[in-house]
Amino acid sequence: MTRSRLRGTGSALPAKVVTNAELAERVDTSDEWIVERTGIRQRYIAGEGETTASLAIEASRSALDDAGMDASEIDLIVLATATPDNTFPATATKVQDALGCNGGIAFDVAAVCSGFLYAVATADSMLKTGMAKRALVIGAETFSRILNWEDRTTCVLFGDGAGAIVLEREDTSDNENAAGIIATRLHADGAQHDLLYVDGGPSTTQTVGHLRMRGPEVFRHAVVNLTSVLNEVLEDAGVSAEDIDWVVPHQANARILDATARKLRIPAERIVVTVDQHANTSAASVPLALDTARRDGRIKAGDLIMLEAMGGGFTWGACLMRV
Repeated sequence: MTRSRLRGTGSALPAKVVTNAELAERVDTSDEWIVERTGIRQRYIAGEGETTASLAIEASRSALDDAGMDASEIDLIVLATATPDNTFPATATKVQDALGCNGGIAFDVAAVCSGFLYAVATADSMLKTGMAKRALVIGAETFSRILNWEDRTTCVLFGDGAGAIVLEREDTSDNENAAGIIATRLHADGAQHDLLYVDGGPSTTQTVGHLRMRGPEVFRHAVVNLTSVLNEVLEDAGVSAEDIDWVVPHQANARILDATARKLRIPAERIVVTVDQHANTSAASVPLALDTARRDGRIKAGDLIMLEAMGGGFTWGACLMRV
């Protein structure tokens, strides 16, 4: 059996921290209002010279260092982002060049907040089929650049950052306890486009546009879709929710995390929560949370962990792996 094994994690955040109190000086909101509805207390906002690529490069170097690998050993880079540095070429190629591993495979995927799950599944498939041996999978965003800073219903929710993991193809005869990705499920429903989208693009308005969201409907879909896909992955893997050591969810809203955990009967103490510190960093949120929980000692070798996310599109997915 071949599995894609997690070898290292890394993350990067902009230098500037923006608290709820600071936001309240710009828009009609308050720390209490934001915390009560979202659980967010602060977020990191990219400044001059900080871009999706620069954050991705920093996170990648951190992940490679954690894996004890040189960039020359990487032959596949999959970068998930909704806020690339350029319309083209792919931001992944900028990361590749900065790391000095040109010549391998490098491309972006766009599935918004589910992007990292889509990127993991793509890399996993390519590793298992032998197209590559070692992969960098990155989620990186500068969402602050597509926000309407006069819209208090959206601008308080998002932040910037990047997270990265190193995956390596490994052959094993231990089908039950081997480390690596065990099962993944992905979905999309384009009929829900208008619930969460950006109102611009090269082919339509020739502008970048701003994020638009109908929050209550997104919340309702998120809880239903995430519960469903998590159950699908558990069934595929032949395990129960009680077997999971940690759930590493997309950090969109603390209330979504709580509601999903209750539906699956997963104790709150087994949910990795970083939304209070990072806010919603879209495709970066899952790898950021994963790196945080590994570095503070919560997630340990041998743990069974579930990654999950839902984003605009709608897209959603989940991935079960043993670390």
